[in-house]
Amino acid sequence: MKKAAPRKVSKRPAAKVAAPVRRLATGAKSAAKATAKAATKATTKPVANSRAERGVARRDAILAAALDEFSARGFEATRLDDVARRAGIAKGTIYLYFRDKDTLFQELVRAMLAPLIAGIEAMGATDLPIAVLAERFVDLFVREIYETRRQDVIRLMIAEGRRFPKLAEFYYREVLSPIFDAMRGLLKRAAARGEVPEALVEFPQLVAAPGLVAIIWNGLFERYAPLDVRRMLKTHIELLFAPRRAV
Repeated sequence: MKKAAPRKVSKRPAAKVAAPVRRLATGAKSAAKATAKAATKATTKPVANSRAERGVARRDAILAAALDEFSARGFEATRLDDVARRAGIAKGTIYLYFRDKDTLFQELVRAMLAPLIAGIEAMGATDLPIAVLAERFVDLFVREIYETRRQDVIRLMIAEGRRFPKLAEFYYREVLSPIFDAMRGLLKRAAARGEVPEALVEFPQLVAAPGLVAIIWNGLFERYAPLDVRRMLKTHIELLFAPRRAV
């Protein structure tokens, strides 16, 4: 019996057989890299934003804790350790945002009173009748100061400014000076229209004085004799800017 001839086996190179597999693998790897790269691009911005948001939130928490400590203890007795404890952070974290206690206090003043200054400067740039602007000033003071923690900052300056001249100088330069400049501008235009005496341009403190009285009264006597601040301020404005009678 003849032996069966051996069946020919294909000699196709292995490389050609494996090529499609390698192409699939290579394509999968490239797709994976592209996906990973796209994911990185997609997540980098949110992560960065999240980090920035956490930084802003931490800074705000420090300022809020500082306001509580300064209001309760005064400037001199307030310690950064106490501010950090109230804010729920390590003391060293404060130095990432503020150089020292003086800087912290100054930034607190800026953060708290900047909206008020901007509002008054905006009013000072207008040319409306003084009676209309006075009504707006009353509303601004009551809404943005008297009914908020901003009055604590002003009360703190009244109590501590004499003992800490550098803080008083900073407060005058950053807060009072721009406010009075704006008020002088609008009073000067009102005087030119005959709405107020020219002497009032020199003393804008007369316009703001009842606001300070209200803050002091609120801190000392509110529990004994509550003050209708809005009505008091409007009465003051009516007396101050009443139509002038010819002599």
